[in-house]
Amino acid sequence: MVIYPLSEGKFTVDQTKVFVPFDATNDKLTDRPAGSLLVEIQPFVVITSGDVILLDAGLGYSVGAELQLYHQLKAVGVQPEQVTKVILSHLHKDHIGGIAYAAQSGLHPAFPNANYYVQREELSYALSTSSSSYIPSLLQWLSSYERLVLLDGPTQINDAIRCEPSGGHCLYHQVIWIAENGQTIFYGGDEAPQLQQMKHRFVAKYDKDGKRAMELRAKWWQQSEPEKWTFLFYHDIANAVYHRYVCR
Repeated sequence: MVIYPLSEGKFTVDQTKVFVPFDATNDKLTDRPAGSLLVEIQPFVVITSGDVILLDAGLGYSVGAELQLYHQLKAVGVQPEQVTKVILSHLHKDHIGGIAYAAQSGLHPAFPNANYYVQREELSYALSTSSSSYIPSLLQWLSSYERLVLLDGPTQINDAIRCEPSGGHCLYHQVIWIAENGQTIFYGGDEAPQLQQMKHRFVAKYDKDGKRAMELRAKWWQQSEPEKWTFLFYHDIANAVYHRYVCR
């Protein structure tokens, strides 16, 4: 399998849940509102023998008239039309912004040849809440999209891809395993967002069920070493791809 991180850049986010670009050469975290977190926004594309898989879709920023995600994909030799599956860990705005793009005729799928996968209960909850973590127009579009595949609990999508609800960061969050030819990739979305959170036990205030998320991270970290997982960290500035079986 081949893995490519598709960074949209560094951002700070505070209680307003607004993501503000952060330039490390000019900006200082201490100048941002109290409690601001510094994060990367980093979808991943994973290429297996049978699929080109996009894991989450960033904020949906554009460069000129084109999605930044397109630029990142093309830079590693992948055309948007080649993506066969878009798997969403959850539906917060910083994870789904690039699933579609706006034109005069409305929203259009950013990856027209891909099926989009999300937990059914996550979509239902997101549509019913007024939280600023979600983008209602994008959720409405997704809910009626003909290539949407709603998952009901743990699902083996095919021989290589398995999804499982985890429910720590938000109620119906899911995590993803991709396994092929003896290699196992684990994508934990916002329940395993950074390497430091795997190594240190703590309850994060931004998780719906912080204790559960902490316990899940500990379980995955323990399980990952003998099974030689490769972690993909969506919000980690320094460690996008981390091979658990390499001594460090």
